[in-house]
Amino acid sequence: MSQTRRYIDDLRLAHVLADQADHQSMNRFQADDLVVEEKPDYTLVSDADRAVEDQIRLQLGTSRSRDSVLGEERGTSGSSSRQWIIDPIDGTSNFVRGVPVWATLIALVEDGEVVVGLVSAPALKRRWWAAKDMGAFAGTSLMRSRQLQVSRVAHVHDAFFSYSSLQGWLAAGRGRSFLDFQASCWRTRGFGDFWSYMMVAEGSVDVAAEPELALYDMAALVPIVQEAGGRFTSLDGEPGPWGGNAIASNGLIHDAAIEALKPR
Repeated sequence: MSQTRRYIDDLRLAHVLADQADHQSMNRFQADDLVVEEKPDYTLVSDADRAVEDQIRLQLGTSRSRDSVLGEERGTSGSSSRQWIIDPIDGTSNFVRGVPVWATLIALVEDGEVVVGLVSAPALKRRWWAAKDMGAFAGTSLMRSRQLQVSRVAHVHDAFFSYSSLQGWLAAGRGRSFLDFQASCWRTRGFGDFWSYMMVAEGSVDVAAEPELALYDMAALVPIVQEAGGRFTSLDGEPGPWGGNAIASNGLIHDAAIEALKPR
């Protein structure tokens, strides 16, 4: 198999996992008997989160029994140079309130590099995916898709910026920098969660950032942004999803955005 097609079987499996996850999550979305709890970190978890992750783990145990798995709800199982990273429902707060902006995030890391990423948002009827050296796509399946390309906006004052809540930026000591950067951009909207980054990959948003994120919040997003021609780093410029926060852009305004969002 050529190097450019090396991860096609893993990408196909990610779609199978996403199909199963979509079925589970949509069956519980807006259900009257949805069970919601508060975790020790004060974030929410529903019975749907756990059911989706359990279903994905079950399938991976059959299809990729030698790979390890890291999931938001069940932690880490196994030890391998290949690890699947799962956020069963990114945007649980939206999910439990009936807001359709939530998604299942599925990533594969090999030898410390994210090589496959898939984001499935069934309530929006949208799906995005990428694999290393294979490009980034959006659509309903591998055979029914369009290739993604980031924007060519080259200046912050022309940029569309998508962000998370102000409180997180204040807590991170970047509140003043965030407000000034927001004011310097052409247009801003608080789309938040996975959607901000998928719009960067699509070229409809030029830069997206969040001051505090977990690995499972970010891993699947990285190859989609990068394969669309963009950059994905921490707010300090560390490539990939390893820095505890994120900024993604079309690449042309990345360094300027990092500089503008530094604490002060």
